[in-house]
Amino acid sequence: MEAQADLNWVIEDFLDSLHHERGASPLTMEAYRRDLTDLALWLDEQSVETWQALTVGHLIEYQASFAGKFAPRSQQRKRSSLSTFLKFLRSRLGVTLELPDLGPMRTPKRLPKALDLKTLEALLAAPKLETPTGLRDRAMMELLYGAGLRITEAVTLPARNLDPSEPAIRVEGKRGKVRWVPLPRITHLWLLKYLAEARPLLVRQPIEPLLVSDRGLAMRRTTAATRIERYATECGLEKVTPHQLRHSYAVHLVQGGADLRAVQELLGHESIATTQIYTELDLAEIKKRFDAASRRGR
Repeated sequence: MEAQADLNWVIEDFLDSLHHERGASPLTMEAYRRDLTDLALWLDEQSVETWQALTVGHLIEYQASFAGKFAPRSQQRKRSSLSTFLKFLRSRLGVTLELPDLGPMRTPKRLPKALDLKTLEALLAAPKLETPTGLRDRAMMELLYGAGLRITEAVTLPARNLDPSEPAIRVEGKRGKVRWVPLPRITHLWLLKYLAEARPLLVRQPIEPLLVSDRGLAMRRTTAATRIERYATECGLEKVTPHQLRHSYAVHLVQGGADLRAVQELLGHESIATTQIYTELDLAEIKKRFDAASRRGR
């Protein structure tokens, strides 16, 4: 508690400067007091005893702790309070930290549960491969898991974007952002098998998308989701969604030791904060990697 008292003493100094130098209203000062006291309590739990010991890693982790606890507007106010306070710390204590930009604060969606490998293999093996539609469905699920594609990216992927000689695909994601995604060898083989043996039997006229419907038309997202749900039922699983396959891809990559920035690029995320949410990566790991990167840059 002694450390917390030291932290709170600086907060009181900051509030005093707000009142006398900036003429802040009582309501404004109370909001700052509440936000910064919450920060001091959190830092005390992390065994941070002085403001000089504050790191960017702490700031990242503290901001991430807002998710699920506060409405987006409250999260933004807390960030604003922290940003103003950091300027005060710079002028009074020489703490030269800036608030990291983690992107827009949104109310987090409920994350799907990542499938374990045994369950995943059972799902991928469910389609009847002696039929063109079964082979297509296997290829579809391989794209979602093996390449981590969004369902819209999978059903709109042009057949020409699959290179027979190179296990990688060109993907055009949100807002036209293009990325190259390497494919596991097994995923590449399934896609080539579908392209050679099943797709020619399904298409009735030239069509651009790699995945086609039973009638040879572009596959709809709802159709793809329904097919996956049906296979999950056949395997005795609870409902499985296309996004759950993509989520499983990200989680398995991180669990396998993949670099977070690399996962961000593979998923097509603009913000690394989004990648952290999708992969449920422990924030202590983000801090460790950030600190390591900072040391290399010195």
